[in-house]
Amino acid sequence: MTLPSHANVVIVGGGVAGCSVAYHLTKLGVTDVLLLERKQLTCGTTWHAAGLVGQLRATRNLTELAKYTADLFHSLEAETGQATGFKQNGSISVAKTAERFEELKRGASMGKTFGLAIDVLTPGQIHERWPLLEVSDIVGGVFLPKDGQTNPIDTTLALAKGAKQRGARILEHTPVTRILVERGRAIGVETAEGEIRADTVVLCGGMWSHRLAAQAGAAVPLHAAEHFYIVTEPIAGLPSNLPVLRVQDECAYYKEDAGKILMGCFEPVAKPWGMGGIPEDFCFDSLPEDQEHFEPILEAAVRRVPALATAGIQLFFNGPESFTPDDRYYVGETPEIRDLFVATGFNSVGIAASGGAGKVLAQWVVDRRPPLDLSDVDVRRVMPFQANRRYLHDRTVETLGLLYAMHWPYYQYRSARNARRTPLHDRLVASGACMGETAGWERPNWFAAPGSEPRYEYSYGRQNWFEATRAECQAVRERVALFDQCCFAKFLVQGPDAMALLNRLSTANVDVTPGRVVYTQWLNDRGGIEADLTITRLSAEEFMVVTSAICQTRDHAWLRRNIAEGSARGCWVTDVTAGIAMLGVMGPNSRALLESVSGADLSNAVHPFGFSREIEIGYARVRASRITYVGELGWELYMSAEHCLDVYERLLEAGKAFGLTHAGYHAMAACRIEKGYRHWSHDIADEDTPLESGLAFTVAWDKPGGFIGREALLEQRERGSLAKRLVQVMLEDDSSTAPLLYHEEPIVRDGLIVGSIKSGAFGFRLGKSIGMGYVHCPEGVTGEWLQSGRWEVEVACARHGARVQLAPWYDPKNERIKA
Repeated sequence: MTLPSHANVVIVGGGVAGCSVAYHLTKLGVTDVLLLERKQLTCGTTWHAAGLVGQLRATRNLTELAKYTADLFHSLEAETGQATGFKQNGSISVAKTAERFEELKRGASMGKTFGLAIDVLTPGQIHERWPLLEVSDIVGGVFLPKDGQTNPIDTTLALAKGAKQRGARILEHTPVTRILVERGRAIGVETAEGEIRADTVVLCGGMWSHRLAAQAGAAVPLHAAEHFYIVTEPIAGLPSNLPVLRVQDECAYYKEDAGKILMGCFEPVAKPWGMGGIPEDFCFDSLPEDQEHFEPILEAAVRRVPALATAGIQLFFNGPESFTPDDRYYVGETPEIRDLFVATGFNSVGIAASGGAGKVLAQWVVDRRPPLDLSDVDVRRVMPFQANRRYLHDRTVETLGLLYAMHWPYYQYRSARNARRTPLHDRLVASGACMGETAGWERPNWFAAPGSEPRYEYSYGRQNWFEATRAECQAVRERVALFDQCCFAKFLVQGPDAMALLNRLSTANVDVTPGRVVYTQWLNDRGGIEADLTITRLSAEEFMVVTSAICQTRDHAWLRRNIAEGSARGCWVTDVTAGIAMLGVMGPNSRALLESVSGADLSNAVHPFGFSREIEIGYARVRASRITYVGELGWELYMSAEHCLDVYERLLEAGKAFGLTHAGYHAMAACRIEKGYRHWSHDIADEDTPLESGLAFTVAWDKPGGFIGREALLEQRERGSLAKRLVQVMLEDDSSTAPLLYHEEPIVRDGLIVGSIKSGAFGFRLGKSIGMGYVHCPEGVTGEWLQSGRWEVEVACARHGARVQLAPWYDPKNERIKA
């Protein structure tokens, strides 16, 4: 085929992801699609994938995408005439410990919320379905009957054939050497045979994606690692309908493969590969065997499946797969470059994710917006520093093994730490801080009591930091606590058009007097929440936007793109996160403490809630904003980073007289959930509107010029009662053995699942397990409907009585924050 000069969409990479994107673009009617593969289809990672098709994922939407993949593979052969080898024998995951069994049962409950068929099994029932398995030390397991397995090469060829049948062109042996970018937009690709212009470029380059993106100026952090499996000689009498088996406590998975057993692993300490680059001629290649590395896994496997002891090994395989720093793949348009999309970094779930990822990426390309909440895998979650190759190498040592490690609540990465540190880092560590990591930032999650070690002891119950966090929350409620909030992202928006831009983006009216703090959301055209933040007007033409650490890249990109596409040309944005430090001083003694160190009058008459002004602390000018994320009287303090230590030391010294205590992010999370404060990506996202999430109070319906998303909100308001609303949930059990809520536990009304928890915690000021979640009722979620039902939350397959309401549990009238 002759190299064309132009295509509507150019896809870089011919693995299962690239072919799925091509297939789904053509299904949407986009036929001018050109897929370029450097060697042959599937020759990078896809060809040696194990081909497991599992459906249960950590969130509803990711599970829906995996379910779609299974449905697609079920029908793909009939559609295209290309065999796929897909069979739906189900999957079994087994537990050797009570902790693992709780994890599996929590997953089973979550799966019910997503509509998955899933059964909890006894050891005897496991043995019936997998008779070769030694189950004497197995506690239990779960069975998903709709899971399956497929042949990766054949399935990819079927997707490619389906795409070509509808007009797509596929060129093999055509390596892309560079993505072409002009004025911040991808305009095509460069190959050895010449340039190809395109309206959209989609990068599905697997292990090569990091390099190609970096050359174009985008961060797509991923790193290859060695991945091992063996295939036995044929085993006489091996049932062909064996479910896929996962023994995660032994890091192993098993599947029947044409009368043989394929056994692979995700070992705790992985071997990153390709640090110096991937060979140019890499094509259907494997890596050298490392039997010493694999031997501990194999020894455990022989004990678990005794038939392996007498079965010969036909193949010992080692091949590379790419992993991301958080074990979640990337889809979407890059924040740095318009019209450059990615679907890559699949962390060994590329086959299972390929159908759904290809579908939503194709819809995103066509509509230029995500079709549903994809925040878990949206490439805009990436921090630029994460593209650092040393960071990726060091993190990949851990991330491969985390796929099968215990998925503990509050788990903290062990590798690639201390990438971003606040000015207070060493002082906080010396004060007993147990550091966690978010967006690369080291943040104090809790403070160990004197004589105890600041180290996590994980469980699904009350972890070892429980009492320390209780004391911190008590200080927030009764005295005063100090929070290091330097990691919060901060942007200066300046210029004659700054107010017009921010007012067009914001639900609230930001045309306020200088010194006012405005809490607001930014919406998309459908009324979904793209960002949740505060905006402080500093002067007529200068504003400070403050958002969460995880939203730094995303919200900055949203600002820049709206400037570029709108009429607010007399406006510019500066990310000042690193230069502006931020401390939270929260609690009933906060006013007295701050007045003592500043000499300023912070009374309600002079400094009411929602106002911001400059005060002096020590040698620094400090912006004191009276606002809170913990539901108490308090101030957020902003200062130049070089003054942070001076201000901190003076607060600490003066704070002795007021009972000042350090507090961490576990305390902040508990307090904010008690108060019903939302967190973007947990409780609100781009599928949720302010009306559904209880944030209609931020909406200035009639402000001049309106705002993005206003028409969608008006239409929703005019329809009357809402079929979906965010509610506050509290378990009735207040005993020390009451379960804790974390994420996606089913919410049950009168015996029927009607929603799920989005974020949960123990409310130390309330003494109860609490959470927030959306519930659904086609006739409308009203106060009467909430009050008339019998409510429960299902945790690990057991249901617990609960109370549900719309108002926050703690200080619903805001009396404490306005004291």
